[in-house]
Amino acid sequence: MSLSTVLNLLGFLNLLLAGSMAIPLLVNWIYDEPHPGAFISSIAITALSGLLMMVLFKRSSRDLTHREGFAIVALGWVNATFFGSLPYLFTGTFTSLANACFETASGFTTTGSTVLTGIEKHAHAILFWRSLTQWLGGMGIILLSLAVLPFLGVGGMQLYKAEVPGPTADKLRPRISQTARILWEVYILISAAEVLVLLLGGMNLFDSLCHTFTTMATGGFSPKNESIEFYKSPFLEYAITFFMFVAGANFSLHYRFLKGNFKTLWQDDEFRFYGSVAVLATLIVSFNLWSSIHKDFLHSFRLAIFQVVSILTTTGFTTTDFEKWPPLSQYLLLFLMFIGGCAGSTGGAIKCVRILILLKQAVRELYQLVHPRAVLPVKLGKKVISADTLQGIWGLTFLYLLIFSLASLALSMMGLDILTSISAVATTLGNVGPGLGAVGPTDNFAHLPPAAKWILTVCMLAGRLEIYTLLILLLPEFWRK
Repeated sequence: MSLSTVLNLLGFLNLLLAGSMAIPLLVNWIYDEPHPGAFISSIAITALSGLLMMVLFKRSSRDLTHREGFAIVALGWVNATFFGSLPYLFTGTFTSLANACFETASGFTTTGSTVLTGIEKHAHAILFWRSLTQWLGGMGIILLSLAVLPFLGVGGMQLYKAEVPGPTADKLRPRISQTARILWEVYILISAAEVLVLLLGGMNLFDSLCHTFTTMATGGFSPKNESIEFYKSPFLEYAITFFMFVAGANFSLHYRFLKGNFKTLWQDDEFRFYGSVAVLATLIVSFNLWSSIHKDFLHSFRLAIFQVVSILTTTGFTTTDFEKWPPLSQYLLLFLMFIGGCAGSTGGAIKCVRILILLKQAVRELYQLVHPRAVLPVKLGKKVISADTLQGIWGLTFLYLLIFSLASLALSMMGLDILTSISAVATTLGNVGPGLGAVGPTDNFAHLPPAAKWILTVCMLAGRLEIYTLLILLLPEFWRK
């Protein structure tokens, strides 16, 4: 592996990151707010570090090896977390590096867990940067690099496979840079549509942009303390529910749908499973709320469908304090945190396709006990799932649960109660946002010990990069020539 090549490309990523910081600087100027120097300094430091890496380290080859691809993606996200935290530190939003990195990681990984208190008192530029990090991280900062930097197209498949969520990478065009560009174009188009819908619903332009950024990224940051509950608008709730559901589906399917293949969504096994889980969970929670708390079924349904889709897609917006819901509904939401959206979406967690394949394999094992000599391949649609893919899914699921268990244990050793420990790890590892207990929808993560914040920051990065891409850096063999 060429470390020089890795550092050279990280320099390009820093230039891209510095360019994105110019947007909140413009917001700062529009609203005539203090601290423009904080954003100028952040841009200068990030850009200068990028230029230095490009000058001091040269690419040894145009082609990227498998290991170089993993290193660029994993270190790129760690690098973005550090440099992306500079605006928070220079504006005085946070004085602690642990808090600044936690908030930045939560943004780029589209988690939505926050340590920011009194959200509405902060400058528009900071709130805009906070939402923009989620939008950039939703489709992927590496994927954006592939879309705008054509020279990364050679060997770019290694980067694409390391960042795009799912057991397999879906190529829409022969050149990976073309695939990345198409996905970003679809992402921008649907984002523009949501901005217009939210404006029609009565939101101002600033709030519409911020909520669109965090809806399409399934991130959940909001410029309002009360999240979507602030607006008290059924229209906005249903509109955001729709766009959350769209963002939780595979964007390759959206592209085919927009190209005229209107059956592509229903023909996809994973999308049908994803939709079925959303419908079933919504009905269960609706009836549970109707029978125990709310006597109006339509109101119960409105609360249920928003919160179920928000948690399933790992967005994390809230319209109510679901910690006051019956235990059945709370448990179901906690369960949904592990499922997540579809592969190729901006959602987090294990992903529907993996859950579906594991269920199919479990049924096959039961059937094979009755018919031990039968040859029964696991299929997804008409495609046979290879043994390598099955092993990868089992391995990732085991590592996911192992990290969940160890991180929960570590938090409980710091004095946090078991519900807070479990839900804090589940929501950060799954890139969901709000949890239960002391990190519930009306609370945040600011009161946690610094060590707990660092652990949860690593969980957010591991969850976004689907475990393997981050853990592989810990293997000594990975760094040997």
